[in-house]
Amino acid sequence: MLTFFAGVLTSLLILLLTACSNISPEIRRVHSETKAAMQGWQMLHLPTTDFVLVAFVPNTTVLGKKLTVYIEGDGLAWITPALASDDPTPRQAMGLELALQHSTSNAAYLARPCQFVSGAARRGCEVGYWTGQRFSPQVIAASSQAIDALKLRFGAKQLILVGYSGGGAIAALVAARRSDVIRLVTVAGNLDHQAWTMQHQLAPLTGSLNPADAWQALQSIPQLHLIGGKDRNITLEVANAYRARFPSDLQPEVRVIPNFDHRCCWAQQWPSISEWAFPLN
Repeated sequence: MLTFFAGVLTSLLILLLTACSNISPEIRRVHSETKAAMQGWQMLHLPTTDFVLVAFVPNTTVLGKKLTVYIEGDGLAWITPALASDDPTPRQAMGLELALQHSTSNAAYLARPCQFVSGAARRGCEVGYWTGQRFSPQVIAASSQAIDALKLRFGAKQLILVGYSGGGAIAALVAARRSDVIRLVTVAGNLDHQAWTMQHQLAPLTGSLNPADAWQALQSIPQLHLIGGKDRNITLEVANAYRARFPSDLQPEVRVIPNFDHRCCWAQQWPSISEWAFPLN
């Protein structure tokens, strides 16, 4: 009897979570759009070959040589460990919160494929692109195309890429394919998803590229990878697995921030972190 009721409760919970994911993407989008608008930023839709990607940029465009692009994490990819979300729009857009506090140069925010979009803009949005194929060649190509559009909008010649969580993998993989990235910064970045899935006993991300495999293309790019000392999702071991791929004299900087976890307290402390995380303009 207890087993029966446990099964019923589990089924009800899954139904409730599924229902919430079906009705909440619009609320999540409006929440982020409102937060951006309060800081004088607006939403853009950037068409690419396979997807339409959302970006947020300041209402007033100031041309400049450098552009810092913040790339969002995986968002609401899963409802439960066994049930994928039907919309990966993040509950809390951490990448956007970081971008809105950037003050050292021009900045823009780039969402991941299928985040914040609806209707015709959801073209190409198959669930694999925010689960096992979240770092696929198609996703990386689309992200790079969207960054091209942002670069053109700001008249930029050089890029600094900042990735939060899974956005760190996107930032690294995009940087490995470009010649205009002068700095790569990740915050709780998933830089070796093979090490990450093994550590958490998760299914491999079949169909995804792994940033650690791109170390040769990345070794000439100045890098800084920030890890929370209390982060149980992206741990120092994951960052070190990535770092170990590089020759000893070219290993990128990994810095642990004590008392931070996967979410706290990056956004709150970002203004002070930015003072030493970014080169002077």
